[in-house]
Amino acid sequence: MTVAEALAQARAAGLERLEAQLLLAQLLQCDRSWLIAHDDATVPPALSARFADWLAQCLDDVPLAYLAGEKEFHGLRLQVSPATLVPRPDTELLVDWALELLQASSLATPRVLDLGTGSGAIALAIKHRCPRAELHASDRSAAALAVAAANAQRLGLAVQFHLGSWWEPFAGQRFDLIVSNPPYIAGDDPHLRALRHEPLSALTPGGDGLADLARLAQGAPAHLRPGGHLLLEHGYDQAPAVAAALQAAGFADVDCRRDLGEQQRASGGRWPG
Repeated sequence: MTVAEALAQARAAGLERLEAQLLLAQLLQCDRSWLIAHDDATVPPALSARFADWLAQCLDDVPLAYLAGEKEFHGLRLQVSPATLVPRPDTELLVDWALELLQASSLATPRVLDLGTGSGAIALAIKHRCPRAELHASDRSAAALAVAAANAQRLGLAVQFHLGSWWEPFAGQRFDLIVSNPPYIAGDDPHLRALRHEPLSALTPGGDGLADLARLAQGAPAHLRPGGHLLLEHGYDQAPAVAAALQAAGFADVDCRRDLGEQQRASGGRWPG
């Protein structure tokens, strides 16, 4: 089977052209440009059966990142598993916003907390770009924390991991920056079916999707130092509700950032103390 034949097989089975190229490129450990330039190259026989298996799973909405066991995020290659969400490119804006605030800070060692860390993507990306920061990350899933800790060890990035739901592990502790990509999809959102292989509890809190966002906004003041910031990722249509929750909790300078598709994707504010 040649590269062209493999891609044609994937397209005939119902995979989009880009997805087919990404699938085969991951399997062959090459990039898409190589596939395009070498469409007459032979797919090694040992990989043909795996290609058929991966194709069937992709058609069943299994994320390619789970099949490959890894996903790139903010310049880091992270291990992922069905215990964690697959990091999305749009979440990188949360990291960029956090890095802007840290760069502007005069603190020698700012304390940063990533709540609901999953694979550790946000915390590790911040630590990678801002080594002076003291990073803490939590998750209520022990399996997810094991993946995050393995990523930290492999990348040589010092992050302290804590097991527990939201604020539970941090009684009496305060931070200069708190970030989170919590579950925010509404419980009846039809897109959840396509995401069924990822952990449901990390995708939706049920209801209108705002419960965890509200809990984070309400609880953050007790865990922020004066002048500290809370940054939250949310759904494209949830910015007004999140802004209202931040303002009700006493945050100042509430702002919103847009994702790669120009949707309102993250909101944050400064705790005046």
